[in-house]
Amino acid sequence: MWNWKFTPADILQDIWLLGVLAYVIALVLTPVMRWIAYRANIVDRPDALLKPHGRPIAYLGGLAVCAGFLPPLVAAAVTWPNLWPLAAGISGAAVIVTLTGLLDDLLNLRPRYKLLGQLLAACVLFAGLWSVGIHTRAADMFRLAAGADNPMPDWLAIPIGALLTMAVLVATTNATNLLDGLDGLCGGVTAIIALAFVALTIFLACFGHHDTGLDQFRVVICLAMAGAVLGFLPYNAPPAGIFLGDAGSMLLGFFVATMLMLFSLEGTLRWFLAGSVIFGLPIIDTALAVVRRLAARVSIFAGDRNHLYDQLVHRGMNVKAVVGLFYFLALLAGALGVLQAVYLRMRHAILVDLSVLAVVAVVFVTTGMVRPQRPARKKAGTQADADQA
Repeated sequence: MWNWKFTPADILQDIWLLGVLAYVIALVLTPVMRWIAYRANIVDRPDALLKPHGRPIAYLGGLAVCAGFLPPLVAAAVTWPNLWPLAAGISGAAVIVTLTGLLDDLLNLRPRYKLLGQLLAACVLFAGLWSVGIHTRAADMFRLAAGADNPMPDWLAIPIGALLTMAVLVATTNATNLLDGLDGLCGGVTAIIALAFVALTIFLACFGHHDTGLDQFRVVICLAMAGAVLGFLPYNAPPAGIFLGDAGSMLLGFFVATMLMLFSLEGTLRWFLAGSVIFGLPIIDTALAVVRRLAARVSIFAGDRNHLYDQLVHRGMNVKAVVGLFYFLALLAGALGVLQAVYLRMRHAILVDLSVLAVVAVVFVTTGMVRPQRPARKKAGTQADADQA
């Protein structure tokens, strides 16, 4: 059916162990980070507003995930030395995002400082992506979607690629940060997203479009994040013994942004759109939060406990049930994104996605989730979702 140069087994045979490496590192380091966090009093303290947990919970889970995520990238760069600039850009940006989130956990940064950290990370990421021609391919993606024939000159393609990188990174890091509101929720959903990205990158690698090792490197990135998050999750499952913190939730969003930009290297919106659909659950939750706050005439940066998962808890579901439901919805989104990329033409995929969004919007409006009865609690600068840039 498909004109593959390689089979999935060919792609995975030399790199699957890198996912295991990430898993083992995170599994071992997470309890170490928990011990350090409690010893140094780096904890998330409950309050009467946005933090309903009953006792202080350790931060620094994001550092364990980052520690698991980076070594496979270094190992892959050793295998494909021509990709060192890309690996360095991704690794450097990941560290910047993680440190920005860590500073927010420790110092409760103002929104503009978090935004500056995210934009700095986006610049470093773009520098790495530029080494594999992201500016040309991202510009082609929009050019072909608009039906234009002539390639864009570099003076126009470079700023388009840079602005797209910034916009995607800021959007995804804040979306995952907003999703980090229940034990095991953000990490589990991102693990499912990463595994769906694994499937998508393996499918692309089977065609062998990039002979530089880039196809396999994309698979490694996804395996690394999936392994790192899965190694962290046993300690974050309800009731959590350690939190991701902003350091971790922003790192997970950074990973999604990186993959969306790498899907742009195919030069068509098909794969970028599929990746966005796979990430659909955090996008929908964020969009609901923005619409809800605008409808309530409060700042979109004002924290509350009326996210989709919060409203389900308010309506009687226990935390484990809500987390399980979100895992199921993330699986559906992941399956839809992968299947539409593999089997549907672009115009048909867009119609399916718009239909799904319309159904979701109707459900939200008819069930009162846009204007919840429980009043929003306003307080900026908390882990749940305040101070989002």
